Amino acid sequence: MAAPAIAGTTPSGESFFAIIKIELLEAGVWPTRAIAQAAIFEYIEGWCNTRRRHSTLGYLSPAAYEATATARPAVA
Repeated sequence: MAAPAIAGTTPSGESFFAIIKIELLEAGVWPTRAIAQAAIFEYIEGWCNTRRRHSTLGYLSPAAYEATATARPAVA
């Protein structure tokens, strides 16, 4: 049996953390950890989960992918 994956050790996890590092963390310095956490949360919830296209989702944004998944009729 394989060991459980640790966050950031899968290719998609590594890609995600690399993108955050390039697009967000290298763009500025935050005075406190709480402000940095809020900036990361806003980036993920405001940009990544709504508009950024992901190759693992067929180059759709998560919001568009969910919309197409919920629009399909259930297969019985």
